[in-house]
Amino acid sequence: MRLLVTGAKGMLGHRVAAQARERDHEVYVTDLPDLDLTDAQAVFDHVGDLQPNAVIHCAAYTDVDGAEADEPLALRVNMEAAANVTAAAGLNGAFVVALSTDYVFAGDGDRPYVESDAPHPRGAYGRTKLLGEQAVLDVGTDCAIARTAWLFGAGGKNFVDTMLSLGDQHDEVKVVSDQIGSPTWTGFLAPAVVEIAERRLTGIHHLAGAGQCSWSELAVETFRLAGAECSVAPVSTAEFPRPAPRPAWSVLGAERDDAILLPPWQDHVRTYLEERNAS
Repeated sequence: MRLLVTGAKGMLGHRVAAQARERDHEVYVTDLPDLDLTDAQAVFDHVGDLQPNAVIHCAAYTDVDGAEADEPLALRVNMEAAANVTAAAGLNGAFVVALSTDYVFAGDGDRPYVESDAPHPRGAYGRTKLLGEQAVLDVGTDCAIARTAWLFGAGGKNFVDTMLSLGDQHDEVKVVSDQIGSPTWTGFLAPAVVEIAERRLTGIHHLAGAGQCSWSELAVETFRLAGAECSVAPVSTAEFPRPAPRPAWSVLGAERDDAILLPPWQDHVRTYLEERNAS
């Protein structure tokens, strides 16, 4: 398969590209400043030159608080760029996998969100990602939306690394306990995303670590597996106000018959730390 990966310098994008190469695909990558995905003509020219069989669109505006402050910019990146990539891919018969997020949901659930649940984002980031999903689907190109949650991995700022750094500096850290989600390691997510492209599995997919935990429980597990002598003091979201609202419930589940199921979230943490220690 001839594959184009956007956002290839990012935490997920570089892992997707590496995974695709391991599976013997012909991989092409792009990211800023090489290509501005909000420039429709540039995108059409680039995709037309490459003639890929599939595009995995990882590029996104992911600064949740930044999106709250500048929603028009987040909209250009998360919606307009996604539409450009999908339309250009469609002209060349390429299948598109566009990455999305748990933030498209309101966060007020009490069971895992599945693919058919109605989105209702509470903040600018979620709104722009949902509009991006809709733009991708509206183009009419064969495509998939891959939603994930609580992502961590090498090559980008993430919660697990932050906890390990704080654990080296402090005997105790305060961590939010009233936000619940599905931690997901890029090392398990990337193969699933590539498989969707290989099999051209259209529609919406939920890809996240199985099970659920709070941020404080994730911190506890991280310290336990790392052997760090740092305790975790659970606190409420209200004690750590942020510019953008965070979903209280970000647990993703799958209802598709062909769902690609990822391992329990604890395995994501353990395997990431093993890789981290070996590097």
